[in-house]
Amino acid sequence: MTQPFIALTFDDGPHPVNTPRLLDLLKQRNVKATFYVVGTNAKRYPEIMRRIVAEGHEIGNHTVTHPNLSKMSAEGVRNELRVCHEAIVSATGVAPRTMRPPYGAITSAQKSWIKKEFGYSTILWSVDPEDWKRPGSSVVTSRLLSGAGPGGILLVHDIHAPTIDAMPSTIDQLLAKGYQFVTVTQLLAMEPKG
Repeated sequence: MTQPFIALTFDDGPHPVNTPRLLDLLKQRNVKATFYVVGTNAKRYPEIMRRIVAEGHEIGNHTVTHPNLSKMSAEGVRNELRVCHEAIVSATGVAPRTMRPPYGAITSAQKSWIKKEFGYSTILWSVDPEDWKRPGSSVVTSRLLSGAGPGGILLVHDIHAPTIDAMPSTIDQLLAKGYQFVTVTQLLAMEPKG
């Protein structure tokens, strides 16, 4: 992919303080993002879930309790995805179309039957600034900028305040470089089918 499209993804929310602040920043810049929500938080903050969808962002399934799926039985994985799916639909009326395995831990066999049963593409990432280690917002920004490329998927977490602090500068600099932000499913739709 040569066009400068990029997907910004936020994991583990929604968070009662950080996610609304993030949504304000995205709205000011007219940037769309994808939120991989955890089912427990989706149930806890349905109004934030509705705002995410109302403002044109995408929501993906990030399981209900954030376990390592690669170490679980098929039934356990099904339950994690189903409960999160139901929480998302019940809050927003919109079904998720993609999933992201916690820690990126998933087997190829799991990816295959999850796609068949749930219709979800499994989404990983191309840039991880390790914001969960809290390196500081300027470090998060510089790691995202140096890792970004056309067709990239940036991974950050909206549960950490310093990550939200990093977003205005990160987004403004990526926009200045000519990047256009799209949701994950928009990005997938652009990829040439081989």
